[in-house]
Amino acid sequence: MIHFNVPPVVGNELQYMEEAIKNRKICGDGIFTKKCSAWMEEKTGTAKALLTTSCTHAIEMSAILSNIQPGDEVIMPSYTFVSTADAFVLRGAKVIFVDIRPETMNIDERLIEEAVTERTKAIVPVHYAGVSCKMDEICDIAKRHNLFVIEDAAQGVMSFYKGKPLGTLGDYGCYSFHETKNYSMGEGGALLIKDPKNIERAEIIREKGTNRSKFFRGQIDKYTWMDAGSSYLPSDLNAAYLWAQFEKAEEILNDRMTSWNLYNQLLKELEDQGYIVLPEIPEECTHNAHMFYIKTKDLEERQNLISFLKEKGIGAVFHYIPLHSAPAGKKYGEFFGKDIYTTSESERLLRLPLYYGLKEQDVMYITEQVKKFYKG
Repeated sequence: MIHFNVPPVVGNELQYMEEAIKNRKICGDGIFTKKCSAWMEEKTGTAKALLTTSCTHAIEMSAILSNIQPGDEVIMPSYTFVSTADAFVLRGAKVIFVDIRPETMNIDERLIEEAVTERTKAIVPVHYAGVSCKMDEICDIAKRHNLFVIEDAAQGVMSFYKGKPLGTLGDYGCYSFHETKNYSMGEGGALLIKDPKNIERAEIIREKGTNRSKFFRGQIDKYTWMDAGSSYLPSDLNAAYLWAQFEKAEEILNDRMTSWNLYNQLLKELEDQGYIVLPEIPEECTHNAHMFYIKTKDLEERQNLISFLKEKGIGAVFHYIPLHSAPAGKKYGEFFGKDIYTTSESERLLRLPLYYGLKEQDVMYITEQVKKFYKG
């Protein structure tokens, strides 16, 4: 069986977890947490990177830092994971969904400005498959309307837009280190903070609303409750697992890119013959091979292909059900304008296995089976 996903393991994870235990500090902000944060800051140039328990919590922190209040509106695509919306719904905001660009599955920046009202507080672009949204245009709209830009870059670690790392283009960037991501700590995430003036409050929110971080740095002689917050710190054991992969980040990236490029090469003939559509990578984007997907003719064909591949021992899956069609989406959100592409494109998209260590022979077998499905 070729699984759809296999969590990354590079070999030093257990050694580093044992070191964390020997350090006798396995709670938040231990040695490995600091190593991971420093690595992200060096790689991205962000003012501060705070490791969190999940990308969901990173987005929640960004919503608090952006002072999202009941009655505010937040603009985002409907084609995304529930966490993108949940973080703002928990603050009492209304989610305004707009349509996507079919070529990238990202929010259509040309539709955003018309959806802005006096209640709009933030724009949340989601970089699907590690391919950037049109960030220049989005940030320009935000600047003119005095809005926050919160990047859901869950899939975007080691991806770039015009040479700039995803997660660093807006006010806040949110990463995921879930087991399905390129770099994993099982469950985990990170919040990237662009403006240094927001760092102290972010640290307080992350530490249950206390200034405990300053206390541990020796800046104050005791700590106290300063603000409303929660516990967003991951265990240093998780960070130790992640650090092993950060050490081999380029190796993991190159390995995944090799598989991505092979898929693209071997399936190109099916696209040329009109059977499927392959991913499009805009010229200004450098992606991270987070996923390889194809688009079938319609929903029925996709489901038949998934069943066919399953019979051949291949785990292929579809992705998001658009949020605006879900019960909670109808309750907490509203689709602005027409749903031209969100639903129709989501019903065509099928994800093929892609993970660190996927064998070339497996990619060749998978593509052979996809060709058999279409050509008999």
